[in-house]
Amino acid sequence: MDQDLLEEYIQTGNSFELDALLTSNPKIASVKTSHQVSPLMLCCYYRQPELAEIIFKHLDKITFFEAAAIGKTDIIEKAIDESPGLINDFSDDGFTPLGLASYFGNEDVVRLLLLKGADPNTSSMNGYNVYPIHSAVASNYDMIAKMLIEAGANVNVVQMSGATPLHSAAHNGNIDLLIVLLEAGADVNALTEDGKTPADKASEKGFAEIAKILS
Repeated sequence: MDQDLLEEYIQTGNSFELDALLTSNPKIASVKTSHQVSPLMLCCYYRQPELAEIIFKHLDKITFFEAAAIGKTDIIEKAIDESPGLINDFSDDGFTPLGLASYFGNEDVVRLLLLKGADPNTSSMNGYNVYPIHSAVASNYDMIAKMLIEAGANVNVVQMSGATPLHSAAHNGNIDLLIVLLEAGADVNALTEDGKTPADKASEKGFAEIAKILS
């Protein structure tokens, strides 16, 4: 029952009730949710950073991957110093620390991981073939995309369905990211598995000017 409530409070963004629930039953903060991720990671996926901090204070420790997702650089640095191999390891749901930090917009963590030798060209190991640059672009994090490119990220990598970062930027109508990607050599003629170009993706979403630029 408490586990169901915890997930409900995370999904609805109910910080007051979540804190009260964990105060009365802190053990559930470390029990995997029905989504097969921890409560902390579930907060991240629901874009609830305030709730992630509430759960964090009720935990004795968090994983390296959770630290990457919520932006805890001190934990990241200590863990890498103790176990360097973690830096390019994979979480239970198949993402690298760099991929998680990129998706959730943690610039300081991305910078630290790259400085410590994280590979920007390692994809997820969960069938989705998502690279860190896909994650950054999907979430509209221009600066992180730039950091990844400067570290050697390939801008034309493809994820499941054949989408490149440029497809995602066009789909989102993000002109700033489009410029970043094009300047780095993104292919405007790249095709998804169903034969769509980045211009097609922009057009489908009503971004006529972007579609024109990419045509």
